Amino acid sequence: MRLKPGCFLQFLYLDKIHCLLSVRNARALAEYFQLLDVHNKNTLNNLQLYHFLRYVTDLTKQQVMLVFDLLDWNATGEIGFDEFYMLVCILISHENHLEKQFIYQHSGPVFELLDMDGRHTVGPRAFQATRFLFNIKKQELEKIFKDFDVSGDEQLSYKEFKMFTIFCIDRQQKKKEKKKKRWNEAIPESSGPDLTKTSMQQLH
Repeated sequence: MRLKPGCFLQFLYLDKIHCLLSVRNARALAEYFQLLDVHNKNTLNNLQLYHFLRYVTDLTKQQVMLVFDLLDWNATGEIGFDEFYMLVCILISHENHLEKQFIYQHSGPVFELLDMDGRHTVGPRAFQATRFLFNIKKQELEKIFKDFDVSGDEQLSYKEFKMFTIFCIDRQQKKKEKKKKRWNEAIPESSGPDLTKTSMQQLH
C-alpha cells in the first residue's frame, strides 16, 4: 500500500513517537474532511470513502471496501471524523514505515479494528485480510500466532495482542541499534595528524 505522489496526506506530519498528527495538521485534516462531506452530515458514506482512498492510495476496490467495513463497526453505513482520523494516521504511518510503532502506541483501537466479529479476539483470518494496512508479511503472521497464542485457541486475546506489540517494538529497537553499530564500525577512525591543527600552524 502506497500513497500516491503529491496527494494531500503526504504533506501531513506524523509524530514518530506517539504516531499522532500535530494540532495544526489535525485542524487541516478536519477542514479536508468537511470538503469531502458534501452532504454536510459530519460523516462519510462508503462511496465517498471509496473515491477518497482510490484517489490518495493504490488500494484495490476490495481492500477499500474492507477498510470501510472495519471502520464502520456499528454498521451505520457511515464513518465520522474520529474513524477518518485513525485511518489517515494508519496510512501515514505505513508510508513512513512506522506501522509497528502505531500498533504499539494504539494497541487498543487497533485491536478493536481487527476484532471483526466482536468477540474480543483477533484470529488469523482477520490478520490475513488486514495485514496490508500494517505491512505484516505472511511469514510474520504465522510466527505471531505460533509465539503469542498462549491459550492455543488460534485466537489472540487483547493481552496476547499487547504482548505481540511489545515484541515488535523491542525487535525494531534492536534493529536500529544494530544498524547504528554497523554504521559506526564503517566509519574509519582518524589515524593521521590533525589536519585542522596542522593547517593552523602553517598559517603562523
